[in-house]
Formats: sequence, structure tokens, C-alpha cells
Amino acid sequence: MKTARNTKEGVLACNATAIRKASRRIAQMYDDALASTGLRSSQFAILAELHEMGDKAPTLAQLAASLVVDRSALGHNLRPLERDGLVTLRPGVEDRRRRHIVLTEQGRATLQQALGLWEAVQARFHAIFGQAEAEALRGTLLDIAYDDRLGTLKD
Repeated sequence: MKTARNTKEGVLACNATAIRKASRRIAQMYDDALASTGLRSSQFAILAELHEMGDKAPTLAQLAASLVVDRSALGHNLRPLERDGLVTLRPGVEDRRRRHIVLTEQGRATLQQALGLWEAVQARFHAIFGQAEAEALRGTLLDIAYDDRLGTLKD
């Protein structure tokens, strides 16, 4: 069932607002699916990103850039992951002030547990929205996410 939506022009046609509304709806779906693991979708994304980076333990700044999130928001999401033993922060070899984020064995196990749930919710989204449409949407959103020209009003 679809909820009625506002299709007015002007301020109500704001791209940021539409993206945030869609983001909240999708995040709710993924958060519900991942709830049994104790992870939120934002934390799952961090673990998945660290897993994809393999042995290259990123700094906070590097991981924040990769996730397109500011460092304070990343720090907020890392604290419970560190507290629960899913990630650890290690001082850098060359510069001990730089801390590198490492996925622990417990973090890998939790990610493996969450992956099956993620696959199920991913399949549900594709079934509702359409596989081709979902791929096109994801491509467009990633193009937006990694376009540095959109980060500022300057040309």
C-alpha cells in the first residue's frame, strides 16, 4: 500500500527533503531486518565498508570519506561498535596520533550473521521496487554521493 504523497512544486519539491524521506523509509526497513543482530543499518554499513577494505585499516578521516559522512557522525556510530568489540581503534605505526579502525573477529562474525538478513531485505526491496529500477536508483544515488561539486555552493 502506498501512502499519499505531496507532489507540489516550490519548496515542497526540495530534492534534499525527498531524498531524506526516502532514506528514512529505506533505513527503517533495513533497521527492522537487522534488529536481531543489534546493528542499525548505519552500523552495518560501517562493518561492510571495513570488510571491503580488507587489511587496509583506514583512519577515521578515510573511513568517513569513504562513507560520505562527517567524522563526528562516524565517531558517534563507532562508539557502540567499539564498546561491543566489533571494531577496535589502533594507533598508527608512523603517527601514533592517527587511529586506524580495524574490524575484529567478533565484528566479522556479526557481519556474517547480518549478511543473510541484509540479503533478505535487499531482495524484498527489489521485489517491491524492481531489480532494474533499484540498480538504476543505486547508480544515480552513488553518482550524487561521490560528486564533490555537490558539497558546496562554490563552483
